[in-house]
Amino acid sequence: MKVHIKLQWEIFLVALAFFTRIPVPKDTPYSSERLNKANRYFGLVGCIVGLISALVYVLAIQIFPANIAVGFAMVISLLVTGAFHEDGLADVFDGFGGGWTVEQKLDIMKDSRLGTYGAAALIMMLVFKWLVLSSLADLDAIYPAIALFALHGLSRISAASLIFSYPYVRADQNSKVKPLANQQSPCELWVLIFTGCFILLLFPLSLAITLFAVLTLTRYICGLWFKQQLGGYTGDCLGATQQLSELAGYLALLAFFTTY
Repeated sequence: MKVHIKLQWEIFLVALAFFTRIPVPKDTPYSSERLNKANRYFGLVGCIVGLISALVYVLAIQIFPANIAVGFAMVISLLVTGAFHEDGLADVFDGFGGGWTVEQKLDIMKDSRLGTYGAAALIMMLVFKWLVLSSLADLDAIYPAIALFALHGLSRISAASLIFSYPYVRADQNSKVKPLANQQSPCELWVLIFTGCFILLLFPLSLAITLFAVLTLTRYICGLWFKQQLGGYTGDCLGATQQLSELAGYLALLAFFTTY
């Protein structure tokens, strides 16, 4: 039992190191197999990122107006993750906007330079998140903290679950996510689902159903988009899905709280 708990803890640390800049012990065992299994904990890692962002927001709002506090929360999330998912979003829009063939799109997505499509998408995403979270604060100062915690977790679950539904684009041989595309077991999916259910249970039933429906629809649209453009997904596609799911979730919360 102790050996199993230790193994799960080490796999969680691999997930934490992969998705964030949070330091983990240097002697944490790493392998492609453990990274493959780490997929199960991506939702939990998102909750940690969301909790840190929410705490920064709660502290900042004691001193600054809500819109400034939201800005601090967004900045800390970028610092904690190293803008990991935002980079994926920008690469996807650059690749899909500038490439004609699958090979061209993949080559552009692997280019470290930021293009016009990616810059526009990134700016719009950050501005929209700031606007929606600030609007939530206008309704109730605590709403952005709730949104940050919940959607950082749920959006990563939505993104990670694409691995189980769509083929990995093999032409993207150098992607950091490649080990995650191999030998995914039902266990990884069930841990993701359990984590998502736990987060949704924090909300009233009607709001939980609304969030589930919106995130499921966003995931479905992203999956179809990637399949149409590439024939499957890449690591950048997962990052883009996380960003789009996060924003969709914030919008769903704003619409729900405004209506009710």
